[in-house]
Amino acid sequence: MKTVLITGADRGLGFALTEGMLREGWKVFAGQYLLNWPQLDELAARWPERLCLLPLDMSSGRSIENAAARLKEQTDRLDMLISNAGINAAGEGEITGELNTARTNLCFRINALGPMHLTQALLPLMRTGLKRLCYVSSEAGSIAVCTRAGVSGYCMSKTALNMGVRLLFNELRPQGFTFRLYHPGWLKTYMSGSRNENGRLEAEDSALTAIRQFTQDKHCEDALELLDWDDAAWPW
Repeated sequence: MKTVLITGADRGLGFALTEGMLREGWKVFAGQYLLNWPQLDELAARWPERLCLLPLDMSSGRSIENAAARLKEQTDRLDMLISNAGINAAGEGEITGELNTARTNLCFRINALGPMHLTQALLPLMRTGLKRLCYVSSEAGSIAVCTRAGVSGYCMSKTALNMGVRLLFNELRPQGFTFRLYHPGWLKTYMSGSRNENGRLEAEDSALTAIRQFTQDKHCEDALELLDWDDAAWPW
């Protein structure tokens, strides 16, 4: 049975990915941040043999190391990482105005640095098996097509994530690792703390495309692309 770790699995896209991967027959290790949010516990009760919950705060290096250690106690191989956890920190301010550096730093820790730290911690478990690294990014990180003036920390953190994945690709692709970089679209999720009803897509619909992209092999794995929910490629 193939194994996957999914971060930010409590709700929204992460929860939809968790449920979808279970239905696809995978054993899922779900990174749980919101210990009082009931959905993951309810899902674990339905899939007790194939869903394992791991406390994981992607803003904390100690939490990342602890989660990796607990994972190593439960499996000797991890086939896939889906790095999904992310925030759009409300109250960041404007880049030419009053910038809230604490909120911006939080964006960077969760959206960019956390995924790199977690990947590094998990590599010993991923040297065998499928060796697939998947990262949820955003069009907000694209420099070429950027039209935004605000939400600076979120945009910059996603650009940093894209660069981090590129650097990982350069080092790990020759070692047999394969990569997926996914833009899920504007979702009705909780990235800013409350559910965004103005989004265009439900998380479950975007997750269907993501799971297909993540689990299927590509004809050529030697090109790193940012693909969206319609399988369209975005410029970096």
